[in-house]
Amino acid sequence: MARYSDGDISGALSYTEEALRNAIHTGSPRMIAMVHARASRAHAKAGDLRASQRAEDAAFTVYDRAGNPDDEPACVYWVSRAELHSWAASNASDLNDPRRALAHYAAIATPHQAETHDDDAYPRSRALRLSREADAHLSLRDVDAAVHTADQAVQAMGGVTSARGTTVLTGLRTKLRAHQQLPAVREFLDRTV
Repeated sequence: MARYSDGDISGALSYTEEALRNAIHTGSPRMIAMVHARASRAHAKAGDLRASQRAEDAAFTVYDRAGNPDDEPACVYWVSRAELHSWAASNASDLNDPRRALAHYAAIATPHQAETHDDDAYPRSRALRLSREADAHLSLRDVDAAVHTADQAVQAMGGVTSARGTTVLTGLRTKLRAHQQLPAVREFLDRTV
């Protein structure tokens, strides 16, 4: 993650290839899925749609074999279908496909088998995800949905009244300013000064 975040895609992919070889030896579907998901993120950051989707598909496929989290290494307790959808949504956004991003965000809320996703346990992650979802709505020029989802992000952060002190909503607020002639946008910007 550090490698692709710093723009070193080849370094990130080299690490994920080695990590995948090691993860396969653990026999942990969650571990293997997580490594595939990280490779998918690196490919998306590089703008390689096909490679990103191949790694993404591999992540979901291997995750389908995941059982009880207690049967896997403790370090991957957090890897879930919801997390995979969140990463896939980020990939879609990076690859300029906001409709696909929104489909993955919608899938997070859909319960799968016995797996549940507890948004209340991770409010910052939820707020970050919601701000990215709002950005996808804005990319599709659905300003009302963007503001509604951005409001949910603020609520997830505990009703934060200052977006200035957070990095979660700063970029979104900047993009929304282009629509400040709309009352809902103006109200949101005033509330989150």
